Amino acid sequence: MTHVVTEACIRCKYTDCVDVCPVDCFREGPNFLTIDPDECIDCAVCIPECPVNAILPEEDVPADQQKFIAINAELAKAWPSITKRKPALPDADEWKDRTGKLDQLIR
Repeated sequence: MTHVVTEACIRCKYTDCVDVCPVDCFREGPNFLTIDPDECIDCAVCIPECPVNAILPEEDVPADQQKFIAINAELAKAWPSITKRKPALPDADEWKDRTGKLDQLIR
């Protein structure tokens, strides 16, 4: 199994998780991070680092977030690796508690 970045990350893109990843499995898009399922070693150290609880083990992804398993796998192939923390998006605090953000995902 792998870990999955879910909808809560969209338009926030906090990168605290990136600093603790021992295998550099995070990929960065314009307003979202993904986890490369081929690189993730399921260590789970990223989970407590995410301030919006956007990272879940694949087996714990709720039904309404299942589409993010495929989204992570797809976008991880196209997006570059991110290995160091960066500032969150400027309006991240305005978006962090919102739901229904899939239409905001920039691919």
